[in-house]
Amino acid sequence: MKIFCIGRNYVAHALELGNDVPEEPVIFLKPKSALLPLGTQFNYPEFTNELHYECELVLRVSKNGRYVPERHASKYYDAISVGIDFTARDIQQELKTKGLPWEKAKAWDHSAILGSWRPFSDYSAKPSIEFSLQKDGETVQKGDSSLMIYSFNRIVAEISKYFTLQIGDLIFTGTPAGVGEVFPGDVLEGFIENESLFKLEVK
Repeated sequence: MKIFCIGRNYVAHALELGNDVPEEPVIFLKPKSALLPLGTQFNYPEFTNELHYECELVLRVSKNGRYVPERHASKYYDAISVGIDFTARDIQQELKTKGLPWEKAKAWDHSAILGSWRPFSDYSAKPSIEFSLQKDGETVQKGDSSLMIYSFNRIVAEISKYFTLQIGDLIFTGTPAGVGEVFPGDVLEGFIENESLFKLEVK
């Protein structure tokens, strides 16, 4: 199982971090060990002093494929959820300044949080999918799939140019504006529309 992530897929988020708006999808990967197993406690990692949440819609790959045309890409995922791409922001900034890869800031063990799955068919007829993240009961991020720079189908097609899609792979589709710092004791809860799909306490 591979975890694909898309960076800078909302204009406002790219701008809030001082990044250029990308001319093509920004793809990076997390290893399987980055996924927090169900029922496992999430601990604030020792190597960072600035841990940020990034709430995202997540797709589940349902069909193997390579070089998938965008017009057929919707056949390659069957479920959707909401998750968090945790980022050690201080480490990321240091690595970016040096022109080095981001893995230490993005791909560490248990840096990917995943909520419960819902059939994508429940949302496929809607023009957009709204999602949000609450911290201690207060909404801190709100997203809308219609505001993504690159659509689900474009993302799937672009990933499949470089990597073989396999059943069970995950695609984190990018975070909207509003990312922020998290501390031990914070409770994070992710929603698609009004349905809570995960709740997590930072230890």
